[in-house]
Amino acid sequence: MSGTYDDSLGLEVSSDSFWEVGNYKRTVKRIEDGHRLCSDLMNCIHERARIEKAYAQQLTEWAKRWKQLVEKGPQYGTVEKAWHAFMLEAEKVSELHLDVKGSLMNEDFEKIKNWQKEAFHKQMMGGFKETKEAEDGFRKAQKPWAKKLKEVEASKKAYHAACKEEKLAVSREANSKADPTLNPEQLKKLQDKVDKSKQDVLKTKEKYEKSLKELDNATPQYMENMEQVFEQCQQFEEKRLRFFREVLLEVQKHLDLSTTGSYTNIYQELEQNIKGADAVEDLRWFRANHGPGMSMNWPQFEEWSADLNRTLSRREKKKAADGVTLTGINQTGEQHNKNSSNLSVPCNTVQAVQSSYNPFEDEEDTGSTVSEKEDNKIKNVSSSERNQSYPTEWSDEETSNPFSSNDVQGETNPFDEEEASPTMEVRVRALYDYEGQEHDELSFKIGEELTKIEDEDEQGWCKGRLDSGQVGLYPANYVEPIQ
Repeated sequence: MSGTYDDSLGLEVSSDSFWEVGNYKRTVKRIEDGHRLCSDLMNCIHERARIEKAYAQQLTEWAKRWKQLVEKGPQYGTVEKAWHAFMLEAEKVSELHLDVKGSLMNEDFEKIKNWQKEAFHKQMMGGFKETKEAEDGFRKAQKPWAKKLKEVEASKKAYHAACKEEKLAVSREANSKADPTLNPEQLKKLQDKVDKSKQDVLKTKEKYEKSLKELDNATPQYMENMEQVFEQCQQFEEKRLRFFREVLLEVQKHLDLSTTGSYTNIYQELEQNIKGADAVEDLRWFRANHGPGMSMNWPQFEEWSADLNRTLSRREKKKAADGVTLTGINQTGEQHNKNSSNLSVPCNTVQAVQSSYNPFEDEEDTGSTVSEKEDNKIKNVSSSERNQSYPTEWSDEETSNPFSSNDVQGETNPFDEEEASPTMEVRVRALYDYEGQEHDELSFKIGEELTKIEDEDEQGWCKGRLDSGQVGLYPANYVEPIQ
């Protein structure tokens, strides 16, 4: 309820005035409105708390999703770290908003609820004790004055009726004098009626003036009593208004995260992480790990060897980069009399198998044989790994065959073709554009949908099928499942 307060109360009288009989009910209704406003404020805070909770959950889900996408994506180095800082910021801000939700519900909401319960007392028959007390106080203060006001209204009505009757009688008498048909007796009756009506006017006027004077005499006491009850209602309302102001200030403090030290630290930390991104450092790292800075086993002359005359598929070449153990290699020619030894090619050597793969050769070119690749690996093995002799004769036995199903540890041969494990077909959507680099790879655009028919392998590749029916490989981190 809104309105304009005016100190010049009583200068302009209207039927809507507080002093009119029964108009105190608006003041009484304000007490009930105070109880409803407490409930409205609690609902308002409760809804805001739910918004804070939902926002915190959305921040956490967003941070989790994009943390995985960035980790699996092509970004690297210090810029990747700066990107991850946004997800860390979201997680910390999410915690702060959960704290805000807790403060709103556990402190502000409960405070209003308890104050409402203490300030308003419900009655068995309905309504509030405070409302009934105000109603009874106003009715008691107004009753004597209302009774006299009723007498004034009655006497005023009687006086006005007498005046009307007098006017009518005078008019009839005046008309009768011009009427020759009326006898003297009739004229006398009309004259008597005029005299009687004038006496009635005087009597009713006197009574009206008397009742009005009595009402005027009772008015000061009436106003004093009404003011007293009204002031009690004002004091009650003042408590509610001051309480609301106090609660709203506390809500403001809970919502204002800028005054929280940890909130400021979050964005100072985020700024430092972003400024820590160094393009030169990232380019240097990429050059050393994926560019001209990488080591290379340059092609050298290699003798042909029958037992190694087998090409490697792309997957085998990638697996070989992790390191393999070659057992029972029998040498011919000048090395025929050397003792056999197990040649172990660890991962930290100069990527013998991977470097032997020439990216400019066609994958189906059978000219690149295993024997040539293995000779390159042998040349890079240190002399300390060659202190054992080779067998004197070449043998087709499984124990000396480097392509046998079991090596010295009893594990499967890393050169064997990997069997595809059965998997359920899953619909996925492309997160980025991808252009197939080889003939058995798929190409697709961002947003395009396809079907995954084999799960991700150790190198991060999945097998899928486009809607056109083409089947091939694609990077696992370039798609996401369709929910």
